[in-house]
Amino acid sequence: MERLLRKCQIRNQLLRECLAECLGVYVLILFGCGSVAQVTTTQEKKGQYLSINLGFALGVTFGVFVSRGVSGEALHLCVLGRHPWKKLPFYIFFQVLGAFLAAATVALQYYDAIQAFSGGELTVTGPTATAGIFSTFPADYLSVWGGVVDQVIGTAALLLGVLAIGDQKNSSIPDGLQPVLVGALVLVIGTSMGSNSGYAINPARDIGPRLFTYIAGWGVEVFRAGSWWWWVPIVAPCVGALLGTLIYELMIEAHHPASPSELQTSCVEATEGKPGLELEGVKSD
Repeated sequence: MERLLRKCQIRNQLLRECLAECLGVYVLILFGCGSVAQVTTTQEKKGQYLSINLGFALGVTFGVFVSRGVSGEALHLCVLGRHPWKKLPFYIFFQVLGAFLAAATVALQYYDAIQAFSGGELTVTGPTATAGIFSTFPADYLSVWGGVVDQVIGTAALLLGVLAIGDQKNSSIPDGLQPVLVGALVLVIGTSMGSNSGYAINPARDIGPRLFTYIAGWGVEVFRAGSWWWWVPIVAPCVGALLGTLIYELMIEAHHPASPSELQTSCVEATEGKPGLELEGVKSD
C-alpha cells in the first residue's frame, strides 16, 4: 500500500497546492451547504439558522485542517507580497472546482429531499425555492448596493480576524488552534452579519455552487434573481479582502517592533557597498 501511495505522489508543488485548495473548499461547502439543505428541506424541523452557521464554521475549520499543510494561500497574501501572483489564477480555478463538486455532492445526497420539498420543480424564488441551498441570494428588502456594502464589511471583518490570528508578533497562537479560531470567526460573522444575503465572503464559495445549479436544472434564473445579484458575491468580497488587509496592515502590523533578524537584515542593507564596515554589531574598522 505504501509503495502504491508513493507511485501516486504528485511531485509538482503547484499542482499539490491546487489540489489542497480544491479539497479544502470541497469540505467547507459539503458541510456548509449540507446544513442549509437539511434546514431547508425539513422546514427547520431538523435545524435552524444557528445550525447553518455552525455547519459553515466547522466546515471552514476542517477545510483549513485538510489543506493548510500544503497550501492555504490567498489574495491578501499576494497583495502583501508573501505569495506569487502567478499562482493565484490556478488557486481560484481549483477553489471554484472544489465548490462545484461539493454542491454536486450535496445535491446528490439530498436529491430525494429536494424533489419532495419542491414538488419536483427546481425554483430560485418562492416558498419552495431550493437554489438558496447552494449559493447566496439577497433578502427581499436588500438593494444591490446595500448588498455590496454588506459583503465588503463582512469580508473585511474576516480578513481582520484571519490576519490577527496568523500574526505571531501580535499574539503567539499555537498552529493547531488557528483553524479552530478561523472557524469561530466565521461563526460570529454568520450570526452577526448573515441575514442580509447569507455572508458569502468568498467568491469561489458562491460562484462554484451557482454554476452547478445553472447546469443542474435551476437555469439562468440563478443569475437573474435579486436584480442580477450573482456578481455581488464575487466583486464585493475581493474589495472587502483588500480593505481588511489594508486596515490591519496600517493600524496593527506596521507598528510592530522589528525583530533581531529584521534589524540584522537592515544593517546588512545599510552597510552593503560601504568599505570599512563589518557586520559584527556594525563595527567600524
